[in-house]
Amino acid sequence: MKVVLFCGGYGMRMRNGTNDILPKPMQLVGPRPLIWHVMRYYAHFGHHDFILCLGYGAAHIKNFFLTYQESVSNDFVIHGGKVELLHSDISDWTITFVDTGAESAIGERLRRVRDHLVGERYFLANYADVLTDAPLDEMVEQFVASGAAASMMIVPPQSSFHCVDVNSLGEVKNIIPVSRLPIWENGGYFVLTPEIFELLPPGGDLVEDACGALAAQGRLFGYQHGGFWKPADTFKERAELDESYSRGERPWMVWEKALR
Repeated sequence: MKVVLFCGGYGMRMRNGTNDILPKPMQLVGPRPLIWHVMRYYAHFGHHDFILCLGYGAAHIKNFFLTYQESVSNDFVIHGGKVELLHSDISDWTITFVDTGAESAIGERLRRVRDHLVGERYFLANYADVLTDAPLDEMVEQFVASGAAASMMIVPPQSSFHCVDVNSLGEVKNIIPVSRLPIWENGGYFVLTPEIFELLPPGGDLVEDACGALAAQGRLFGYQHGGFWKPADTFKERAELDESYSRGERPWMVWEKALR
């Protein structure tokens, strides 16, 4: 399946000051940027055809792949002055770079790459800033079996805040951590059909407009994942992932298990 990655937003919550012009997908986790980790995840499950919806910071993303150094994340041997790679990351990847505008909403970005998805019965989509160890094959299999028009991975709430049950007199009756509430939130991993385009108005949003309409029709499938899921929407969250990487705790790097 083709994989659409939304990587053109400003990512203001990630930026470490006004002089930090690096787009969010290019912020590092270990020696590689976030977008690489997301793409490597999909490639592990056999999905190597990527469509990048570019906008803000597009040049940084293009230059990363135009000057890609395989040796950064692969073992190699130098013999007779030549480098022999023992493994390769992106040699079998196809990457289509599309300018979808710096100000576009997610749904509009998807509309602008529609021509690159002609003939696809299903395709995958992702915000390019969330890492997980979810079994993608199972996610796709359950979606197809459901007969729904779209699917989103849903995860338990990640907030550390508390909800307060209070009456009209201001008396607090109960305090409940958000993480214990019987609710789910959007995990940012989508499996979609071309029908999604019929529900996307110009300038619209993928979740609020298209997925919302399908939910009202009972045609949106939610894949429940209780395993590892970690967003990198803020500088703090990205730093936590980077620290986890440095400790060798990398549950999202499911491809490493396959190499052992």
